[in-house]
Amino acid sequence: MGVKDCGHHENKKKKLLIKIGLGILALLILIGLIILIIWAVLRPIKPKFVIQDATLYNFNLTSPTELNSVFQITVQSRNPNDKVGIYYDRLISYATYQNQQITLPTAIPPTYQDSKEINVWSPYLQGPSVPIAPYLCTAINQDIAMGSVQLVIKMDGRLRFKFGSFVSGTYRIHVNCNAFIPIGNTEAGIYVSRNVIKYTLFKSCDVSV
Repeated sequence: MGVKDCGHHENKKKKLLIKIGLGILALLILIGLIILIIWAVLRPIKPKFVIQDATLYNFNLTSPTELNSVFQITVQSRNPNDKVGIYYDRLISYATYQNQQITLPTAIPPTYQDSKEINVWSPYLQGPSVPIAPYLCTAINQDIAMGSVQLVIKMDGRLRFKFGSFVSGTYRIHVNCNAFIPIGNTEAGIYVSRNVIKYTLFKSCDVSV
């Protein structure tokens, strides 16, 4: 008789634990659904990027197949969301000419950007004796002769969105900024020191997340 009572109590205990487990699971699912609904309603907007200026220190061909370039860019990032913050976990910048990378990647320190906040970064981009195709050398000389070199400043990295205490998974971000730099036209820029010219660009960048 005692054995039967013991088995009965064990079954009741197992059923109670199952009910508690199911209740916790249902609660977690409900919380997850609430977060997803809020997230869907908020619909986080990707950040906006603008390239403000480029300060040119060096840009010259050292041989028919090598390019030296050193310049500093100023890029503004704005978080357009009302209640969503952005974590920039990783962001690197570099310059390209006709789809060929001409500078080494420069890392931008990880940062958090609150809603409606604006961040300004000014990385140095350097490409010492970068090998390039001969046809690109010809194109660069032609561009300089015409008074403007078109570069594309790229920024690649990873970010996360934050709402309250909820932080999303990681998203990849790719930024392309067209930079028409009037190299050779000294009147188009401002000398900040000898042989160093700052060119104002202020152009919106293409952003994909």
